[in-house]
Amino acid sequence: MPSDPTAVFEEHRPLLTGVAYRMLGRVADAEDVVQEAWLRWSADDRGDVREPRAFLVRITTRLAVDRLRQARSRRESYVGPWLPEPIVTDFGPAVPDTAERVLLADSVSLALLVVLESLSPLERAVFVLREAFGFPYAEIATTLDRSEAAVRQLAGRARKHVDEGRPRYDVDPAQRRDLTERFLAAAASGDLEGLLALLAPGVRLVGDSGGKAKAPLRILENAEKIGRFMVAVSEGARDLYDLRVQEINGGPAVVVLAGGRVDSVFQVDVRDGRIACVYILRNPDKLRSLGLD
Repeated sequence: MPSDPTAVFEEHRPLLTGVAYRMLGRVADAEDVVQEAWLRWSADDRGDVREPRAFLVRITTRLAVDRLRQARSRRESYVGPWLPEPIVTDFGPAVPDTAERVLLADSVSLALLVVLESLSPLERAVFVLREAFGFPYAEIATTLDRSEAAVRQLAGRARKHVDEGRPRYDVDPAQRRDLTERFLAAAASGDLEGLLALLAPGVRLVGDSGGKAKAPLRILENAEKIGRFMVAVSEGARDLYDLRVQEINGGPAVVVLAGGRVDSVFQVDVRDGRIACVYILRNPDKLRSLGLD
């Protein structure tokens, strides 16, 4: 093992941050957990640590489980629908394989992270470590201080809940980008018929404002209502905002900037060539970490 503890930790920081974010759905919480993991790592006597990666993942996961348990009570009082804090995703040349890119993108998708909220903290930890990062059951068992049999049971329950709760969306990024741009263009021009042609019959709109910006406080589930809502909010606003297409949470999204600051993020999920879900993130506390101002 390299003698420099800082170099060792920085080598594994991306992995630790990835685990913590998928566990918590908030960038600030993930960064706090990783920072606490660093403090424990730097303070401990590491003479008996043979596998720093496993040791650091164990610390980070346990801290994330504890923080997730604390966060549950805060989210019960959240105003309106809750969505994960968005992150810019660019896996770069380090992840050249298409299948691996798809897996990584899916593991941070808004749709999946919303479903993961329904899992217990231990189920979520097992699902993240197993499904997103491919850790073997034996290593997960050591990480969570559980038997391997118990971890396999947790994994089975978690996978069942996710399969039952997560809608099946198409993953073609080019199609999602095309439909996103057409959707916003139709809304901006007041083309209600054009909007309705893009929306699937069972389309949903989920807006997250935390009560700190204008957005629906309930999930909209009617294509006509969603179309009229989008036309209403876009009317007269086209010249006030700058739009930027950016990869957010593993898929194309539109970042809306007002006065140089991120005002909102729009993203859609697609099924059978039509928009099946629209996400609108407007809580300013969740948009600061994007760093796109």
